[in-house]
Amino acid sequence: MWSIFAVLLAVGLLTIMIAWGKVQPLLAFVVAAMAAALMLGMPPAKIPGVIEKGIGDLLGSLTVVICVGAVFGKLIADSGAARRIAISLIDTMGPRRMPVAMTVTGFVVGLPLYYNVGFVLMIPLIFSLVAQSGRPAVALGMPLLAGLSIAHGFLPPHPSPTALVAAVHADMGKTLLYGMVVAIPTLIIAGPLFSMTLTRIRAQPAAVFRGEPKPEHELPSAGASFFVALLPVALLAALTVVTLWRPALAPPLAFFANPMTVMLASYVVGMIVLGLRRGMSMAQVMGSAQEALREIAPILLIIAGAGGLKQVLTESGISAQLGAQLASLPVPPLLLGWAVATLIRVCLGSATVAGVTAAGVVAPLTQTSGVDPNLMVLAVGAGSLMFSHVNDSAFWMFKEYFGLSLKDTFRSWTMMETLVGSFGIVFVLLLSLFV
Repeated sequence: MWSIFAVLLAVGLLTIMIAWGKVQPLLAFVVAAMAAALMLGMPPAKIPGVIEKGIGDLLGSLTVVICVGAVFGKLIADSGAARRIAISLIDTMGPRRMPVAMTVTGFVVGLPLYYNVGFVLMIPLIFSLVAQSGRPAVALGMPLLAGLSIAHGFLPPHPSPTALVAAVHADMGKTLLYGMVVAIPTLIIAGPLFSMTLTRIRAQPAAVFRGEPKPEHELPSAGASFFVALLPVALLAALTVVTLWRPALAPPLAFFANPMTVMLASYVVGMIVLGLRRGMSMAQVMGSAQEALREIAPILLIIAGAGGLKQVLTESGISAQLGAQLASLPVPPLLLGWAVATLIRVCLGSATVAGVTAAGVVAPLTQTSGVDPNLMVLAVGAGSLMFSHVNDSAFWMFKEYFGLSLKDTFRSWTMMETLVGSFGIVFVLLLSLFV
C-alpha cells in the first residue's frame, strides 16, 4: 500500500513542479524520479545510475526517428508544400465542401508536421479563407485543427505515440495502421460535424496573426507536395501490410521496414524533390534542419525525463505490482490506460507529457493483461488529448490567435479535444473486438 502511495506522491510532486512551479519538465521528472526511488527504498548510491539508464534506453530507440521526423516536417513547411496541399484540396472540393477540405488538410499536413508548427503555418490560410468566404473563423478552422491534433496524439512519428510504441513494445507500422482506422471516424465527428455547432461563435483575430503567406507561384507542385508529405506513412503502411500478408518476408524486409530507415529515406527524397531540385542550396536545407532540431530539443528532454521515472518504477518492482493490481480491476485495460493518461493530461496540460508519463504506468499493465500493445498506444493517445484547458499552451494559442473569450474557447477548443479523446477510446475499444 505504501508503494502505491509513494508513486502517487511522486506524480503529485511532478504535477506541482510543472503546473504550479513552472519547473522545466526534465528537471521536474528527475526530481520526481529521485523522490520516488527514495520513498520506494532504493539505495541512494544506485539511484543516479537507474535514472541515467532509463533516459538512455528510451532516447536510444527514439532520438533519430523523432529528430528526422522534425526536420522532415520543417522541410514540408519551409518549402511551401503544406500550403500547396491545403490550396489544392480546397480548390478541388470547392466552397461547398470547404469543411471537408479543411479536415483533410489538417490531417494530411498533421502527418509530417508537429502540432505547433502546423498550427502557426495554417493560421494565415484559415484567416485568408475566412476573408474570402465570409464563413465564421472558428467553424471554418476547427476541422483543420482537429486533424492536426489527432495526428499529433495518435500517429507515429509524433513524439508521444513514438515514445509509447517503445515503452509498451508495440510495432510502429501496426500502430500507424490501427491509428488510421481510429483517427478517421474520430476526425469526422470532432471536425466537420462538431464545427456545425460553432457557427455562432465570433472570432476577432488580431491582424498580427494573419501573416503573409508565400505567393502561389513560389510553391511546389501539388503532386510533389502530396508525394513527399505522405511518403513515410505510405512506406510504413505498405511494408507492414506486406509482412502481415507474407510473414516469411519479415526478416529480409526488417531493415527497410524500420522506422528510422523509412524516415531517413523519406527525408532524403524530400530534400531532393522539395529542396535541391527547386533551387535551394544544401546549406539552406541544412539550415532548416538545424532550426527544427532546436525546436524539438525540449520535447526530447521531456521524453528523457519520463524515461528516468519509468526506470525507477520498473527497477523498484512497483511497476509490475501496479500493473498486476490494475489488471485485476474489473475494467478493460485499454480503458484504464486511457484514464491514466486523461488524469495526467488534466493535471499537467501537455499532451506529450501526459502520454510519455502514462507510459511508465501502462507498460506493465500491457504485459500482465495481454492486451494488444498497439491498441494501448492509441488508448493512451486518446486520453492524452482529453479536456485541454488553462494549463495547456495550445488552449491559449487558440484563444489568442482567434481572439475569443474564455467561455468560447472552452465551448470550441476544449470541447473539440474532449470529443477527440472520448470518441478515440470508443473506436479503440471497438477495434479491439476485431484484432
